[in-house]
Amino acid sequence: MRSLQDSVGQLKGVGPKTVENLATLGIKTVGDLLTHYPSRYDDFAPTDLTVAKDKQKVTVKGTVVSEPLMSRYGYRRSRMSFRLVVGQAGVVNVVYFNQPYLKQQVEPNHDVTVLGTWDAPRQQILGTKLVAADSKAEAVGATYPANKHVRQATLRKLIRQAFDQYQNVIATLLPISLRQRYQLMERREMIKQMHFPTDTTMAEAAKRTAAFEEFFLFELRLQAIRRANRKEEGLQILYNNAELRDFIKTIPFELTAAQKRVVNEICRDLRAPYQMNRLLQGDVGSGKTIVAAIAVMAAVLAGYQVALMAPTEILAAQHAEKLAKVFSGTHVEVALLTGALTAKQHDQLAKAIKAGDVNLIVGTHALIQNGVDYANLGLVIIDEQHRFGVNQRQQLREKGEHPDVLAMTATPIPRTLAITAYGEMDVSVIDELPAGRQPIKTTWLKGNQGQSALDFLDQQLRAGAQAYVVSPLIEESENLDVKNATDLYARFKEHFGPTYQVGLLHGRMNNDEKAVVMKDFQAGKVQVMVATTVIEVGVDNPNATVMLIYDADRFGLAQLHQLRGRVGRGKRQSYCLLVADPKTDEGKARMETMVATTDGFEVAQKDLELRGAGDVLGDRQSGMPDFKVGDPVGDLKMLQIARADAGNLLATPGWDQKDENQPLVLYLQRHQLETHFD
Repeated sequence: MRSLQDSVGQLKGVGPKTVENLATLGIKTVGDLLTHYPSRYDDFAPTDLTVAKDKQKVTVKGTVVSEPLMSRYGYRRSRMSFRLVVGQAGVVNVVYFNQPYLKQQVEPNHDVTVLGTWDAPRQQILGTKLVAADSKAEAVGATYPANKHVRQATLRKLIRQAFDQYQNVIATLLPISLRQRYQLMERREMIKQMHFPTDTTMAEAAKRTAAFEEFFLFELRLQAIRRANRKEEGLQILYNNAELRDFIKTIPFELTAAQKRVVNEICRDLRAPYQMNRLLQGDVGSGKTIVAAIAVMAAVLAGYQVALMAPTEILAAQHAEKLAKVFSGTHVEVALLTGALTAKQHDQLAKAIKAGDVNLIVGTHALIQNGVDYANLGLVIIDEQHRFGVNQRQQLREKGEHPDVLAMTATPIPRTLAITAYGEMDVSVIDELPAGRQPIKTTWLKGNQGQSALDFLDQQLRAGAQAYVVSPLIEESENLDVKNATDLYARFKEHFGPTYQVGLLHGRMNNDEKAVVMKDFQAGKVQVMVATTVIEVGVDNPNATVMLIYDADRFGLAQLHQLRGRVGRGKRQSYCLLVADPKTDEGKARMETMVATTDGFEVAQKDLELRGAGDVLGDRQSGMPDFKVGDPVGDLKMLQIARADAGNLLATPGWDQKDENQPLVLYLQRHQLETHFD
């Protein structure tokens, strides 16, 4: 019995080497091969050149009426031209650059199909593709994502063979009600039209079905996980409400309305009998740490331990220091567990954790190492959650009896995308800044305005403030004409010394060196900190008022926003100066966005539009896969509809008993999901 789970090695002509090569494209099964969809199509329907516009993409079929002329110039550069008779348009010139091998396909008195761009003034086609008339071209030609190991021709041949042999076992996954409502194809027809479309209209219809199917299956998996988690017995953290209120009264400032809302959402989850799995989103400086502190106190009041995992030792140490101040005078005992501890210190702390002598353990991935056992772990807090892999998060969850999980991120994700990408999590958003925080004034300077940046810096330093100077590189690069940290450090030392102290911070320094520079900066001994993006997360100095970023167009919007958030943490007005001469429209758009808004969610939305969801959310650990067909940004409405439909299906009693839905049930089981359905 054939199955789409069969290895591609079952296909004729596919030996061990080809199996290995196909795996480099993520193709291991016949199903993978059939869903390795084209990245674009070439329409072979002929264009009427008599009405074609200048620079229009055209396809023409004609007869070659001259010998091809070939000329070579420069390194591996060539130009081939020939004349072609095309219907009513008469004789046109065709030119191909840097494709010398096409000469063999061009013979006088033979027909060819030419794809290219129409140059109306010269009556010439600048060719991109050439198809000999005797080749068995589809009406619409598919071009696939390929690499140096697997050629287009190989993919086409294998996909054709796989479809011919396996088409009868392609089961439709989308429920009939959805197919009828949105006029979608059955899966077999969709796969056929994706690879061998009758025409461009059918290719578009198949692509629409494939995109919806991708989104629907993704949402179904996420929501099935969420339902399974909800049904899993979790801890009920029944803290004393009056005692928690007393602690909140000791906080020396009034919580914002957004912080209060989020605290209520988290506390409701802590008291519930299922495992909390919540994502806390908040812009830089929005006050996530104090919200986390309230959650810590709630868990400790109920007799549980809390583990807080941070991505770097610098950030872990900073959290431990800050939380120790917040909890001074309470019975929260804070301990710091990182790789920097000696073996003896590590063993002593591990014993104290196991005995329950400390109830808030802050650390890096050292928290999940073997030999670290918890007495009574009730709450896990993961800071900058996108920097940890799924496995690391899972290992931390497994350290206790289903502890509640609160993941935090300062990387704003547009809410519509967050609830979709993190469909298995509840999402809380702190969408306002604490009172008294002044928006950071951002200015974009061209490279030749560097002196005015230095003058402004001088003025701020004289007023007693401190500054960051950021470069994208540590050392000089032959490939990129950008400022580098060591060069900037030397220049700033020369410019400001001996009046002001200049420090240098980058990722190649060891932890002790970094810690010394950071402490000196925070203590005011260093006035100017020259750094790479190592300061993007984890440096907190309320006296720093200037963030000067060189070659700012080399950074992504999310990174620029994170860097800007390092200043503006005190009472003084703060500034971000972007020095950049962007060469691309996207680079200019990034600079304009940074100047136009300090709202992280607006910045994230623009980032999404410029770069796409995969880049914004980071790697696959984020929960957002690399969709093959659907575009979560361009097709966001479709994604949200698919999310709602997936939720409705899972909430329908007995849906998994219907015959028509059995392929879908098998699909979920194959993705190792227990069917926790209502």
